[in-house]
Amino acid sequence: MKNNKSIIEKLIALWALNESGLGGFLHVFNSPFTGLIVGGVSILLISLIAYYAENKWQAILKALVIVLIIKMAVSPYSPFGAYVAVSFQAVLGAILFSNFSWKGATIMVLGMVTFLESALQKLLILTIVYGTNLWEAIDIYGAWVQKKLDFVSETSTTSVLVTTYLLVYGICGILAGIFIKNTIKIISNKPETDFYLHLETDKLDKKTKKVAFRTKVIWVWLGTVAVMVLAFSIFGGPLFGWQKAIYIVLRSFLILMLWYLVIGPFLLKLVQKYLRKKESKYQEDIANAMDLFPYFRQIIAFTWKDTKHLKGYTRFQYFMANSISNCIHFKVPSE
Repeated sequence: MKNNKSIIEKLIALWALNESGLGGFLHVFNSPFTGLIVGGVSILLISLIAYYAENKWQAILKALVIVLIIKMAVSPYSPFGAYVAVSFQAVLGAILFSNFSWKGATIMVLGMVTFLESALQKLLILTIVYGTNLWEAIDIYGAWVQKKLDFVSETSTTSVLVTTYLLVYGICGILAGIFIKNTIKIISNKPETDFYLHLETDKLDKKTKKVAFRTKVIWVWLGTVAVMVLAFSIFGGPLFGWQKAIYIVLRSFLILMLWYLVIGPFLLKLVQKYLRKKESKYQEDIANAMDLFPYFRQIIAFTWKDTKHLKGYTRFQYFMANSISNCIHFKVPSE
């Protein structure tokens, strides 16, 4: 294979761009399913690093450290959970690809497990923040809806929703694995020729504006609390009321404050302290990766336009495959 070291370095840069939220694939799609897309693209890039690397374990873990250092530099306020999710994907990928071939069901297992981990992490956070009151509120809504529809079921609404939620995530993970496997085949079958593109220098430093993560958390918290308070106060009957509603508001608020002001920052500092120790070791790799960001953003935008003659799923698959192929074979002007 052609200069695998250069290809792996560019895959690491693409992975870091994807995780840092500075444009790239997400900027093209402008999709509300941010987490699923970021997770799916990360799995694809981890799989490709394993495909091109001889020592898969070492290559993936080195890539992980570089990606996390860049993430820390460009998105310093990323929550601790984001570091956990990326690390889980990479470590699981390193374990699987070190022991099994990507040609089997390995990528599908990686996709399913990482998607399920993401889903379970969300459910765990909801339970910690809102307690069992959240699930009680959902059951109350469910009972009210069943009563209106003259439908009675012994299965709780919570059980149905959680099971469905996990099934959807698991199936999406398997489908993502199949998609990734087919995309790798397309990339590997392409001729390994250098890719050149006339880049617009006035767009090289363009950054994507992001909504602050804490702003999203506040809106989600307000929405969830409002739904729970309505469930208990309107549909809950005499057993519930404003006392329970006030308890829910105060409990969830205190837990969120404890996490975002004490526990979260403490854990984040531990991660950042570890990454800063590694930073000097990978200084050149980090600089090279970040230098590629503006080029890769334009290559991805160019490839999206270049595949406009294709439709639907076919366009999506060839856009992903061609974007990555163009990026890993791209020659910067100085080369």
